[in-house]
Amino acid sequence: MIWSWKKKEKYIQISSNKKLIAGVLGLNRKHIYYQSKMLVKDLSVKFQIDNTHLIHPAYGHKRLALALGYSHNKILRIMHKFGIKPPRRKIKRKWVKSNLNSHHYTNLIRKITPIKPSQIFVTDLTYLKYQSKQFYLATVEDIFTREIVSFNLSDRHDSVLALSAIQRAVNITKPTYFHSDQGSEFMAQTVTQYLEQQDVKVSVSDKGSPWQNGYKESFYGRFKDEFGDLNRFNTLGELVEEIYGYIHYYNNQRIHTSLKMTPIQYKEKYINNLNQPSD
Repeated sequence: MIWSWKKKEKYIQISSNKKLIAGVLGLNRKHIYYQSKMLVKDLSVKFQIDNTHLIHPAYGHKRLALALGYSHNKILRIMHKFGIKPPRRKIKRKWVKSNLNSHHYTNLIRKITPIKPSQIFVTDLTYLKYQSKQFYLATVEDIFTREIVSFNLSDRHDSVLALSAIQRAVNITKPTYFHSDQGSEFMAQTVTQYLEQQDVKVSVSDKGSPWQNGYKESFYGRFKDEFGDLNRFNTLGELVEEIYGYIHYYNNQRIHTSLKMTPIQYKEKYINNLNQPSD
């Protein structure tokens, strides 16, 4: 409740805060002393939305309505009223320079549909901006299970970043094919030579054809939508820890719509079916 005192000094103090209070409540200053029942109810829902966004930062009005048990229209109205937006941001991807050196690699997976885990791994990197600095996230994905097998973060998009992520994945399980775009990081001799030494077939998208590595494009789009504002972390260590947490969540808890289950559940289901005795 806001009190209006007759004493001059108290009145001046309240009056000077009118603009601030009105801004917080989203009201015109002439209505500052009027609090309707509708406002109180809307503020209650607003706080529920804010609390839900702490756990689910990617939720828009439709998912918020399902989570909180309100209608879509009510949630949308309140979000507009208080200027609420999901605490996420879509970061425009910064494409790295394509490799200018000639090579003999082609797209080997164009007509292949994987039928088991560790048949085709795909890799790519994306640009992240954290505290006015540029970082690059490289991930490796098994396209049969959609599991993120490994990842690495660096302030440089070079072959060291690409190779470290690839080596971690291959050390876990060796794929038949390893597919990437034509970025200089992946076409570096140290990377392709390592894969060939591991008897892994190197596959590369055609020039100017990012859709041929669409699995990674799709993952990075979801990652940036759901991960939220990177600058909410005080240190780079906190950011890296949260990336670990998100990837664990993505592999183990987040249902993939095409699989109807999580990537790990899908892999375990495949292994269990494989071990079932035949009649």
